[in-house]
Amino acid sequence: MDAPRKRAAILISGRGSNMLALIEAAEDAHYPVEIAGVISDKADAGGLETARGHGIPAVAVPRGDYASKADHEHALQAELARLDPDIVCLAGFMRLLSAEFLEPWKGRIINIHPSLLPKYKGLDTHERAIEARDTVHGCSVHHVTAGMDDGPVIMQAEVPVLPDDTPETLAARVLAEEHRMYPLALAELARSAN
Repeated sequence: MDAPRKRAAILISGRGSNMLALIEAAEDAHYPVEIAGVISDKADAGGLETARGHGIPAVAVPRGDYASKADHEHALQAELARLDPDIVCLAGFMRLLSAEFLEPWKGRIINIHPSLLPKYKGLDTHERAIEARDTVHGCSVHHVTAGMDDGPVIMQAEVPVLPDDTPETLAARVLAEEHRMYPLALAELARSAN
């Protein structure tokens, strides 16, 4: 018999393509995680409607509604408390979270990043890989810490950088690996937590 499924909440800022990969994986009853809900820091994030279309509760907690980062993070924590997840997944969530926010989630909050960390933390990773003439690029799932893209890596996937790649063509191949790998990494984390 399968162990009880862990509950995951997903934080997004945009269209939520990695969120959708996690939701679709969790639609398999044997997957060790169920998606408890989705929270966006932007009211117009396309991923909110995508999540609702799959029957997942989805709410916006817009940063602009709060006077400070701390107030916004308290509101995010309140939503997370309501969802009661075991694990929090960042999927295109474009904000750095404070050490205070992260403390109760230590070891239970993960992110996917489009580079082979520790290379190319932050933005414009595909452009930077091409400019550096890298022959291999990829993506990483990692634990979230207060440093940008700085936590321990859980899993990585590589893609070749082709001679005629543009940032867009390279991004598309990396994104396909992100969609494949993020559900695997979440499942691994959930099983190791049992």
